[in-house]
Amino acid sequence: MGQNCLQFIDDIDHCLSLLHKADWCSIVKEKDYITNAKPNGYRSYHVILYLRTPYQDIDGQVPGHFFAEIQLRTIAMDSWASLEHEMKYKLNIQNAARIGKELKRCADQLASCDVQMQTIRQLINESK
Repeated sequence: MGQNCLQFIDDIDHCLSLLHKADWCSIVKEKDYITNAKPNGYRSYHVILYLRTPYQDIDGQVPGHFFAEIQLRTIAMDSWASLEHEMKYKLNIQNAARIGKELKRCADQLASCDVQMQTIRQLINESK
C-alpha cells in the first residue's frame, strides 16, 4: 500500500478529473469527506475503482477483476488522520470526550490552513 499526499485542495480536484477520464479503470463509488466532513473532523476524498488487469485475481480469473480504494487528501488531512487513528486505538483512554473535542478543533484548524495555503498558491499564480 503506497501513500502520497497532495499539497493543495485543488490537487484533489485535479486527481479526480484524471481518474474520471482514465481508460484503465472505472469509478464505482465516491465519498466526499472534504465537503461533508465526518463528525469527528475527518476529511478526505475516497474513490473506489474497478480494474481489469492481465493478472489472475483471487477467483483465478484472467484477466483479473479488482477493486481498489484511493483516499485523496492533503498533507494536513493525512497528518490529522494518522494521529487520530493512532490515538483512537489506544486502550483505556481517559477523557475520551474532551480528546474528541480537541481532535475536532484541530481538524477544523487544519482545514482552515488548507484553505489559506490554497489561497496563497492562487495569489502566487496570479502574480506570475
